[in-house]
Amino acid sequence: MTESPPWCLALAGPTASGKTAAALALAQQLPLEIISVDSALVYCGMDIGTAKPSREERAAVPHHLIDIRDPLQSYNAAEFARDATQLVDAINARGRLALFVGGTMLYFKALVDGLHDMPGRDADIRAAIDQQAAAEGWPAVHAELARVDPVTAARLAPLDSQRIQRALEVQRLTGRPLSAWHADHKPGASASRFAAMPMLSLEPAQRHWLHERIAQRLDAMIEHGFMDEVRALRARGDLHLDLPSMRCVGYRQAWEALDSGAPLSEWRERSIIATRQLAKRQLTWLRSMPARQVFACDDDTVLAQILAAGKALAGKP
Repeated sequence: MTESPPWCLALAGPTASGKTAAALALAQQLPLEIISVDSALVYCGMDIGTAKPSREERAAVPHHLIDIRDPLQSYNAAEFARDATQLVDAINARGRLALFVGGTMLYFKALVDGLHDMPGRDADIRAAIDQQAAAEGWPAVHAELARVDPVTAARLAPLDSQRIQRALEVQRLTGRPLSAWHADHKPGASASRFAAMPMLSLEPAQRHWLHERIAQRLDAMIEHGFMDEVRALRARGDLHLDLPSMRCVGYRQAWEALDSGAPLSEWRERSIIATRQLAKRQLTWLRSMPARQVFACDDDTVLAQILAAGKALAGKP
């Protein structure tokens, strides 16, 4: 028997593009529940620096996949695809639309395209890469990745240690670059349920508008106690910068500033630069998804446009 397609809609975009406001506006017009597509929002106690929806916003409409992990734990794309699939079925069973909202593009890809049949992990290779990074620094390891797999290196930041390590691990283990494995991947049957999911994408017509938003949002985070939040995380004693949670943009820079005693102005500038780089990578991912509908997030009428498109696409399959 053919499985019926899920009743769902995606709202994607780079950081600071206005996804939360657009999602809440849609929730006022449609019977929906929100599934977060954000690798930082899964962590408890990381509220200010992740721009986590407020308690009031989460009370107004059900949100899922927020505060489901301690910062000491990890959460990956495979877990997201599994959890999201189960959530969509439950939300649909309640007669409601599942609205995916976020900017972690690897999660979207795992859901829509399915997961790669990738080689497993190799402890010896990973240890060797860690030793190399300790001696030379992650930017040097990133430079090596750029030589053997320029496609993957181009979408990774020089300090994205987890993904750089995995890409080099795959290349050393198999002799093939990670990008070649991705190119050879064919969507599996499990991905076919979400292959036709409509996606609304908030993207700036003018890049400087997004840059200003990023700076304004960081200043608001600082005003609301972001550094105190990072101090509280450090005070636990069991967290460190090698954890995925502490590698989140802003948190890493704040942690390093506390380690070095750097002034707030220096940390602020480094955080803004890192967040701009994240937004650039998110936009690159989005442009590889040709079926998305693009809306200029710097257009004054964008919310009205999103509402019209969302209501038009929300008819039950």
